[in-house]
Amino acid sequence: MSLLKQIEIDQIKGKLTDDVSQLGKLYKAKKNEFIFLSVEHSLVEDYLKQGWEVEVELKTKTRLKKPKSHHKQFEDDVWCQFYELGYRFLNYDDQFTLPYGKDPEDKKQIDVIAIDKETVIIIECKSSEKPRASSSVKTEFEGLEKRLDGFKKSIDQIFGKGLKIKYIYATRNLRIDPESIEIQRLIKTKSFYYNDNTYEYLNSLIKNYKGASRYQFLGLMFKDQLINTDKIEIPAVEGMMGNKSYYMFSLEPHLLLKLGFVLHRTRANEAEMPTYQRLLVPSRLKGIRKFINDGGYFPNSIIVNFSQKKHKVYFEPSSRSGDSKSRFGMLKIPNAYAIAYIIDGQHRVYGYSDTDFTKNNTIPVVAFTELDSIEQLEIFMSINENQKAVSPSLRGTLERDLYWESDRTDTRIKALRSSIIIELSEATNGPLYNKIEVGEDPAILKFTPFSNGLLNSGLLPKAKGNKYDENSVLGAVYDTNNHNHKQEMNRSRKSLVQFINMCYGLVEEEYPEIFESEKSLILSNRGSYAFVSLIGSLNYWETVKKGTINNKSTPSERFEAIKKYLNSLLSQLKVLSDEEEETLLSKYGTGADLRWLRNFQMLVNREFPEYEPLELVEWKERQDKNLQSQGRQLGVEIEKHIKHEVLDKIQAIFGKNWELEINSIKRKCLERAEEEKEKNYKEGLGSTDIEWTEMFTINDYKSIIDKYWTRKPEEQEDFKTFQDEFSIDIGEGLGSKAKSIKWISRFNSLRNSWAHEGTKEKGLSKEEVIFLERIHNNIIPELQS
Repeated sequence: MSLLKQIEIDQIKGKLTDDVSQLGKLYKAKKNEFIFLSVEHSLVEDYLKQGWEVEVELKTKTRLKKPKSHHKQFEDDVWCQFYELGYRFLNYDDQFTLPYGKDPEDKKQIDVIAIDKETVIIIECKSSEKPRASSSVKTEFEGLEKRLDGFKKSIDQIFGKGLKIKYIYATRNLRIDPESIEIQRLIKTKSFYYNDNTYEYLNSLIKNYKGASRYQFLGLMFKDQLINTDKIEIPAVEGMMGNKSYYMFSLEPHLLLKLGFVLHRTRANEAEMPTYQRLLVPSRLKGIRKFINDGGYFPNSIIVNFSQKKHKVYFEPSSRSGDSKSRFGMLKIPNAYAIAYIIDGQHRVYGYSDTDFTKNNTIPVVAFTELDSIEQLEIFMSINENQKAVSPSLRGTLERDLYWESDRTDTRIKALRSSIIIELSEATNGPLYNKIEVGEDPAILKFTPFSNGLLNSGLLPKAKGNKYDENSVLGAVYDTNNHNHKQEMNRSRKSLVQFINMCYGLVEEEYPEIFESEKSLILSNRGSYAFVSLIGSLNYWETVKKGTINNKSTPSERFEAIKKYLNSLLSQLKVLSDEEEETLLSKYGTGADLRWLRNFQMLVNREFPEYEPLELVEWKERQDKNLQSQGRQLGVEIEKHIKHEVLDKIQAIFGKNWELEINSIKRKCLERAEEEKEKNYKEGLGSTDIEWTEMFTINDYKSIIDKYWTRKPEEQEDFKTFQDEFSIDIGEGLGSKAKSIKWISRFNSLRNSWAHEGTKEKGLSKEEVIFLERIHNNIIPELQS
């Protein structure tokens, strides 16, 4: 018996439109963040009190505008997204209702409904103005199974049987744990949970794939669902490679577009982990389409892996050549959405969409059927190793899946580091949820600063091969004595994620002005590196220096131990002057991350003088103007003395032939002199003569000293040789020439710290100035005070 009467069917259809002109106008209006209204001039005042604004005054009316409410904006954004996906039969307002039972009350208002020749998408939208944890959604899904069954009957009656129906529960700014009972109940009804990640992912697909985005969307919604019951039968060759069976065949693009699915590294595909693919490059896709339409073709194969979860691919062999292990036969492929994971060649496959050759070309395919996700990932990385570089974010994200069960300690630690960052970004109840760029998902923070911060923090040990760096074990949360690696990786990951989230939670809850600032000193890439590194430094201080915690301490105990330090940092950041804040924010380029960290440590040290790690002590010394001035003076005098003594001795040894003796060095000096003259000229300093003897480097002097170590002029017994003049013991004895002049290399490495006064950020440490003083006293004894 029919659920609906004809008049009801007509009323329902009357709330939908497939008029292209009307849809275009609706799309334009829904894309706008304002709603508009034209009223009589006399009514304007009343509307202004209700929050409307005047946009323009016309002759007879005034056009007003008002920002859409957040829930209206979300519904309109979703509607527009489905319009952009190619749906051209949609509801035109928010009054669309769909019956699910015979009782007049058995109706449900539907926020968005999108229909095409194959599918019906029913969407319910829920949103919050600001990000927040959602209250229980239990009531949202009570009776959902019954409603969906009723919706199907209504849709079959209204639009005809055979359409695939998908119910979507869409949210914005609502943190709901995807592992919660409620969401699992939703998924059991074969419905789809669409959150902020899904919205951003679909937007990325639309932006990058244009019309081809529809295929990936259908795969996402109807994965493994049969398109029809007719199998695709094609001739194929079966072969073996790496102990894996594979098939070679040719297939029409329009079939592969529906069968295919790309495992983009995005949170929207988290159920498919590990995922690995990058999004398409729009300009490249456009170029490929033009190339195909102009008659071009690609002779290389698409590489796919057929999912065998719900539908099996069968091969019926017919013959085998006596000269080969390969055999010919018929490959029978289920005609289902998203069963062929595209490992390599997504640009070529999607490039065929919207071309003239989608149905009358065939493209070569190499298909595996039993690759697990890690094997797919390894093939992808191998293929792309020498092609376009995988982004640092995607590469860092993939390390978790590639190396988690590695036999090597260093790569397991790398996987653990990656896993911690991913969980920080994906933990729905954490302050960093969706804030770190993971895979292809854009976010306000990059992956690399967190990775480098963790690497520098000491929270995890460092290793080379299977050997730990003993110094890095001290203070690490990871217990290197636990040889059950998997257990320890899971334990330390859980502990560190909770600990770091508590630290960021302190900023979010007690210092919201810092956490939410547009120029955040914490939620920025440089700030991320500095804050994570500081957390590790404070943890080390409390573990190794004070002994209040150890690697078995709980995250709460660890957080309580360093909380006072973090409060001191944050309270000072809160009241930084505009000048101080701008000074910190303006630090860019090489070494900027480290300078941010040292500034953070200085602020903590200001209130807690006992917190003074060695690296901070050394950094303070490098900022000491008196110490730098002393070091610079010593360095300049040493260099002058070296130059004077080397040139005097070489001239004394070889007389008028001294230049010929060091001609190879002279040629280099002449070249440097010409370059310096050219530079001066281009900088407006005019034409200046530069003596080649002014262009010696420290290494040039060292080469001369080394080559003529014991040479002396004939008949000058009292002549002091280079050995006599420049042998200095720097703690390794004077047993050889190499040891005796080793100080010159170290002196040369320190030279940039005083030769260019602009390099203040590096500077000299107290230990390095003492070294220079020692050298000075050895080779210029007459100048000792």
